[in-house]
Amino acid sequence: MAIGVGLGLARFPFQDVDNFWQWVQVCEEGGIDSLWQTDRLVSDEPFLECMSALAAIAGATKRIKFGMNVASAALRDPLVLAKQCATIDFLSKGRLLPAFGIGTARAPEWKATGRDTKGRGKRTDEALEIIARLWQGESVSFDGQHYQYKDAVILPLPVQHTLPLWVGGSSDAAVARTAKIGTGWQAGLESPKRAGIAKKAIVEALKETGRKIDDDHYGTGFFYYFGSRDDNVCQRELARFGKLAPDSKLDHLLAVGADELLDQISQYVDQGIPKFILRPLGNSDAEVLQQTRHLIDHILPRLESIHS
Repeated sequence: MAIGVGLGLARFPFQDVDNFWQWVQVCEEGGIDSLWQTDRLVSDEPFLECMSALAAIAGATKRIKFGMNVASAALRDPLVLAKQCATIDFLSKGRLLPAFGIGTARAPEWKATGRDTKGRGKRTDEALEIIARLWQGESVSFDGQHYQYKDAVILPLPVQHTLPLWVGGSSDAAVARTAKIGTGWQAGLESPKRAGIAKKAIVEALKETGRKIDDDHYGTGFFYYFGSRDDNVCQRELARFGKLAPDSKLDHLLAVGADELLDQISQYVDQGIPKFILRPLGNSDAEVLQQTRHLIDHILPRLESIHS
């Protein structure tokens, strides 16, 4: 399994948008595998809209790949989403890494848009089937519980003949969804052990569907910071974890210092999870850029020693 490291953004951390574009170029030139934008439509904190952000990144870069981590298919129209992805992949010459999930029931988008959280799994299954067929160039007629289409076609098609489709979530339904249609799997809040359990379940489910997912197409993500866990930027993030899942221990979502970061990566790799979306923390634009450069200069070269 080849270890791959992408960088991701949750809340938009920059005060000056020029520093965001500087960050993108640092990643593009520094050997970062990919960039990832969290999908959040409703928030009292600044979040970029993921599809718009990826389209902009596509135009500003030449090498790096990019994806959404993860887009809630149940909140978006599948025809529009399929068309957005195909357009971005076409214009970027095949650099899009789409990733989808059902969206947590605690997400504010459901209440804000008047949607019921019940049935979002079925809605997601229908949407992903429609999207995958559109990407293959089919004329899609579909009469589902949630979506009805007749002779829907999109052009241009994605450059990637089989556009990657990463699926998130570790519920039984998410495992089945991944085995049925996914080309990769992305953990959410899962610890290394829980992510390993989910991967094993997916591998078993793939035997039933007769499909295969490459062994290095399993990933996870967490925040990192070079400094002290007592620093206010870390304490703010840990407080958010407590609100996100009050009954769960989520310390594995933050690695502080080089040794802890490398150990965290190693624990996931031990469980068969070799792809990572790392999210830098910082109190200022300059610090986010510094944290990113430190990862590129001092951590990426050391990854070759893990399980070599």
